[in-house]
Amino acid sequence: MHAKNRLPTSGHNTPSPPASPSQLRSPRLRRTGKPTGKFNLTVNNRSVAQRVAWIILSVLLRRQGVFLFAPLLYISGMLFYMGTVSFDVVPDVLIKARRAPGSVYRSPELYAKLRHEMDVDNSTSDAMSTIWKHAKGGDWRPCINTSSGGLPESNGYIYVEANGGLNQQRTSICNAVAVAGYLNATLVIPNFHFHSIWRDPSKFNDIYDEEFFVKTLENDVRIVDTVPGYLMERFDRNLSNVYNFRIKAWAPVQYYRDTVLPKLLEEKFIRISPFANRLSFDAPPEVQRLRCLANYQALRFSSPLLTMGETLVSRMKERSANNGGKYISVHLRFEEDMVAFSCCVYDGGSNEREDMIAARERGWKGKFTKPGRVIKPGANRVNGKCPLTPLEVGLMLRGMGFDKSTSIFLASGRIYDSERHMAPLLEMFPLLQTKEMLASPEELAPFMNYSSRMAAIDYTVCLHSEVFVTTQGGNFPHFLLGHRRYLFNGHSKTIRPDKRKLAVYFDNPKIGWKTFKRHMLSMRAHSDSKGIELKRPNDSIYSFPCPNCMCRANKTEDSRAASAV
Repeated sequence: MHAKNRLPTSGHNTPSPPASPSQLRSPRLRRTGKPTGKFNLTVNNRSVAQRVAWIILSVLLRRQGVFLFAPLLYISGMLFYMGTVSFDVVPDVLIKARRAPGSVYRSPELYAKLRHEMDVDNSTSDAMSTIWKHAKGGDWRPCINTSSGGLPESNGYIYVEANGGLNQQRTSICNAVAVAGYLNATLVIPNFHFHSIWRDPSKFNDIYDEEFFVKTLENDVRIVDTVPGYLMERFDRNLSNVYNFRIKAWAPVQYYRDTVLPKLLEEKFIRISPFANRLSFDAPPEVQRLRCLANYQALRFSSPLLTMGETLVSRMKERSANNGGKYISVHLRFEEDMVAFSCCVYDGGSNEREDMIAARERGWKGKFTKPGRVIKPGANRVNGKCPLTPLEVGLMLRGMGFDKSTSIFLASGRIYDSERHMAPLLEMFPLLQTKEMLASPEELAPFMNYSSRMAAIDYTVCLHSEVFVTTQGGNFPHFLLGHRRYLFNGHSKTIRPDKRKLAVYFDNPKIGWKTFKRHMLSMRAHSDSKGIELKRPNDSIYSFPCPNCMCRANKTEDSRAASAV
């Protein structure tokens, strides 16, 4: 049998004779004679590129084995094509059409669309009294044991510098208490490091009740205000001569035992600076107990701050009489530096763009203009990294069922472009208050130029609210989350919105009020269900006090809780 050529070169479909051995070895070199037929009529008149293409096509038609190289030819052709086309001229319309949902700030459009339906909806006017369904089942109670016996002889003195803002300093204080107790050392009252951003020169006793702090811990950790003179003489009364440990972040407690303790025993006085976040969240029970004791019992704001905070709490409850004295507190981070650092784009146009460029250069000189640094505002928004605007907070809360009669306390610094951004929030919640609105300038005067003292007042008012809303991460909401759990039987009573989902909802002006509201109520219910959570190994005890700082009131539930976790 003779093989048939599936693509005959003539017009007849007849068997072809087998090729000779010499032809099989080199078909191109062995072919003789002039080609015949229409295949050669116009070859001589074509360009070189056309001739090459024609030869390749002819070979493909005559020799099927060459089809093995078809993928390679296709890729080569595509690379050649891509090298000749400029993608810089793709129409902007096509680029916009591919933007991910949630990548653009269009909340003002959504507010304009939903405003009428929002105002006439009275279906959930009792939101304040029905929001926390899981809180009723919370049966955790504070149970921090304190020592009653005397302390053994001290191994030496530890001096730490607490850096950062109010709550980062709080972390340093509590961790210092835990480390000092673990090493059987005497803790010198922590020094507050002056920060170029916070610019607050406050000392420990300006923020906290120092006498109460020392008294509460007296049976667990020795605490002194100053180092004895005889010991300072060894270092020429100069702290810079004292050995300073530069400890890595989240160091395990074993590091302090194996590395810090021997030096402490040798020198009798050591420094640890800086000290923020220098102790692992995962630690032995005794270390965790000291953390609990310091944070939830020993640290109490100084008398002026505590009095001012409690006065504002009382005034908020008076203004919330229609809701039984219950109010919402919102921690809003929409200051200029926060917006600038996020690299997100809102609706301020060229003025906003110029303000943000200036703010970034002022606060983080050169950080955002380094070669190769790419800023992606759309990706930041999709990933939930953009600070919520006052308008977005208002939309979210109205969707969650809180109406115009709801009293809100706003804990915030100076809002960027406040007159424009705050207007819609005040339209949605006319009973909104800030500490500047609740207190007279004379009352706030002693605290006005001290960021940590002002933050302490906000902290107190937020701590005692029925609902706390956090809109951005940070130490302030993390500490409040745990402190509220400690006060409210293990339930944080905190709304923690999913900002990734919010970005998609806010970027959809076609969404209806009922659909939007359904999504917000679902988010509210999720926050309720997550109100009571137990600490996992790498969680912060300052956010999750159960079970290290709290016990179950009903012991029969212990096994059930353990199995659920």
